[in-house]
Amino acid sequence: MKKFLFGFFLLAAISSTAQRFTIKGQLTDSLGPLPSATILLLQQKDSSLVQFGISNSQGLFEIKNIAQGDYIFKITYVGYATYARKISPRPANGLEINLDQIRMRPKSKQLNEVVVKGEKEPVVVKRDTIEFNAASFKTKANANVEDLLKKLPSVEVDNDGNITAQGEQVQRVMVDGKEFFGQDPKLATRNLPADAVDKVQVYDKKSDQTVFSGIDDGQRQKTINLALKEEKRHAAFGNDMAGAGSDLTGSGSGARYQSTASINRFNKGNQLSFLGMSNNVNQQGFSSGDYANFTGASTGGGGGAQPSTGQQSGIVTNYAGGANANQTVNTNKTKINGSYFYNRLDQNLTTTTHRINYLDTITPAGNTYNFDQFSAQHSVADNHRTNLTIDHKIDSANSILFKGNVVYTVTGQTLNSTGKTMNIGNTALQNENQRLTTSDGNSTTLTSSLLLRHRFAKKGRTISANLTFNYSQNGTKNTLNSTTTQYTDSTTKITPTNQRNFQNTSSPTYGATVSYTEPLGNRKYLEANYNFTTDINNVDKEVFNVSAGGETPNTQLTNKYSSNYLYNRPGVNFRINRDKYNFSIGVGLQETHLYGNLVLKNLIIDRQFQMVQPALHFNYDFASYKRFRFDYTASMQEPTVSQLQPIVDNSDPLNLSVGNPHLSPAYSHQVRSNFTFFDPSSFMNVFALINANYTANAITSAQSVNTTTLVRTTMPVNVSNSSSLSGNFNVGIPVRKINSRFGFGPNYSGSKNINVLNEIESTVVQQTLGGTSRYNYTLGDVLIFDLSANLSYQETKYSFASQQNSSSSQNQYYLNKTFIGEVNLNLLKNYAFNTEMDYFIYNSTTTNFHQTIPLWKMSVSRYFLKGKSGELKFAVNNLLNYGLSVTQTASSNYLQQQTNNNLGRYFMISFTYALNKQLNPMNGNGDRRRGGGGQRNFRQ
Repeated sequence: MKKFLFGFFLLAAISSTAQRFTIKGQLTDSLGPLPSATILLLQQKDSSLVQFGISNSQGLFEIKNIAQGDYIFKITYVGYATYARKISPRPANGLEINLDQIRMRPKSKQLNEVVVKGEKEPVVVKRDTIEFNAASFKTKANANVEDLLKKLPSVEVDNDGNITAQGEQVQRVMVDGKEFFGQDPKLATRNLPADAVDKVQVYDKKSDQTVFSGIDDGQRQKTINLALKEEKRHAAFGNDMAGAGSDLTGSGSGARYQSTASINRFNKGNQLSFLGMSNNVNQQGFSSGDYANFTGASTGGGGGAQPSTGQQSGIVTNYAGGANANQTVNTNKTKINGSYFYNRLDQNLTTTTHRINYLDTITPAGNTYNFDQFSAQHSVADNHRTNLTIDHKIDSANSILFKGNVVYTVTGQTLNSTGKTMNIGNTALQNENQRLTTSDGNSTTLTSSLLLRHRFAKKGRTISANLTFNYSQNGTKNTLNSTTTQYTDSTTKITPTNQRNFQNTSSPTYGATVSYTEPLGNRKYLEANYNFTTDINNVDKEVFNVSAGGETPNTQLTNKYSSNYLYNRPGVNFRINRDKYNFSIGVGLQETHLYGNLVLKNLIIDRQFQMVQPALHFNYDFASYKRFRFDYTASMQEPTVSQLQPIVDNSDPLNLSVGNPHLSPAYSHQVRSNFTFFDPSSFMNVFALINANYTANAITSAQSVNTTTLVRTTMPVNVSNSSSLSGNFNVGIPVRKINSRFGFGPNYSGSKNINVLNEIESTVVQQTLGGTSRYNYTLGDVLIFDLSANLSYQETKYSFASQQNSSSSQNQYYLNKTFIGEVNLNLLKNYAFNTEMDYFIYNSTTTNFHQTIPLWKMSVSRYFLKGKSGELKFAVNNLLNYGLSVTQTASSNYLQQQTNNNLGRYFMISFTYALNKQLNPMNGNGDRRRGGGGQRNFRQ
């Protein structure tokens, strides 16, 4: 019986196998093979998908293991007519159907034709690029690009406009592959209309040297490219808006206004854009990182801060404007990008800080003490930015690339603060401080590079030289008026401080890198390179004590310092390129020589460091929609100039800082791996990223707390090691039957560091577990409904060397939650209703801290003019009048909650005009596959 059953199943398996067949062939067009076309096999009875495939780089395709049946064989490619035929094979047909060469025909327009529209893939993975179809992610009318990005799987945008994609910070946003106002992502995402975008492409931008030579140097920038709709590439477009309103807080604090202008004229690859904005409602359409150090409130501590959520802090008035141009001249041999941007920020910020500090040892009174501070700050900053890029092709073998950027900033700040520190055990006041500081400064930063490139007659043989010159200059004038009162059991000590200081810092940097690439045959390459850099720093700081009798120099705080970092790094890399994968391995030897002179201290620093720096990069393409990448790099992290200077900074008398001239460099090893997958049949996408880092001789901030006065001093020191691990996973699943899309994105980050407190080391393990879930329901152009939730749970655990076990009393736990819901409803043809609720919840089990902030806004719009290009809107913002934001911070030896003031409830009536929304129809489909104008093009 067993033999009979075995034979029966064996015959059935053979019969089943015999009934299966293969379809293969090659796709071409008038120019040759047609790669990356989509091959579909559908059931004839219901058009359901059975199998799919993608043509390779030679246009070849093969679909195997097809059961006998009646099918529709279909080929689709953007810009080409769909190819379809019926296939009903029988055993007599054999086991293989060879369709030979199929020539695809371009689409042609005919009058009175019937067009059948199908759903485009919302997400496509194309080798190193993840491409989102903007039309698949509906946004409200007159939305900007930032609103669109918030709906994309694995892309996060915080309330400050910072973008994270696949767990990594996006550093650059391009428009049709070209620079847009330098490297400020917000200028594109907050000022360009979402309806101008056809595709959003996320990729790791490689260095100019890697693109030229083909040898991976490991330098990457997470980048987003906004591929515009065809009709926008030959048109003027933009949004202009003006609005006015008033506070509804009952305080009568004044009027509110907002205006923006975005005008873009693109034609034949050339681009010209003008931006302008002005408002007092905390809307900032640009990044302010160039002068963040001048505008941040001093809270007397640092390190370990977690990203804040909630509204933008403070009450901010801003003015900004600029122009950006991309032009191709000299018969397409020269491409020029230039931009100028000016902005002014005026911020009033109040901050309340509550911090629980932990000591390394337990005393009879306990091991914690609290610090509370209230500060009021007014900051003004004027910023000018200029960018210029010239890419000139001398001939077929030689080219030059110049990049220059100049930033000039003028700042002013006044800060009033009151701080109090309780004693150990929190039974009495230990000290308190009142201070008034002012700061006026200016800074100039220049970065420039000139890349000279030459290709030899032998394919793959290249030589290049990259020359760099950077320069920075900072000048500040500061005053400090402070009174510190210290309380002991029997005495009260009052210490007044009245000082003025002037500081000038200049830093020229020169560098040169030479790279030579030699082909070894069979798509193998060898690269040799050499880099030399000299980084000079000059610091001149003068501090004067001010009294009724005049000014006297403070020799302890005055500093004159000069240094020179010399870098020499020879290296060699080997690379293999294959259809499915590419692999590179390399090694470099970095030698660093530091010479420093502290003039007033009569101290010479003369140090030399060496490090072998291996690198490995591997990419594997399972298919055009499934990809794996692995990177390993090693680097040396030298101490900064400020970390090496043994001069006390007493701008906060209760929280001092000082440099350490004996610091050594840290040695870091980083492993990075990611996996991307897109299923063309179900439109499901999966993204996964893992980062691991191990640093030997790590630099950390050691803290010393005077147990009598509880004044804290921070100094950088070397510890044996530190390590970190982070992971990000994202799944997007559309459910077309119910017009919905679900997204899930868990993430994890963990670190193990050595904390130094009062010269005692302890191990600090910090873990954060969280994630984001999203749901979208879209009913045509009538209804868009979005829900999202973001959870972040963090725990920080300590293990002190001076104690037998971990100190559970000092372990810190907190949970932040964010829930967002939005409804956009279009009704009666010309009316729209929008409501959005952002609900923030902050909990700390360590302190029983609990804070909720619901931010609710609502608007009604009326559209008119041709093409609904005019919008009149009435909006109420922050309906529940929660004028604050919260930040929780768990650091190496303290837990802190900060509350900042914010804009309360206000209403606004605004008018928006969408320039050329109804004009400039697309004159022709064109052939996107061939592309042009230097934009980044991808096959679909």
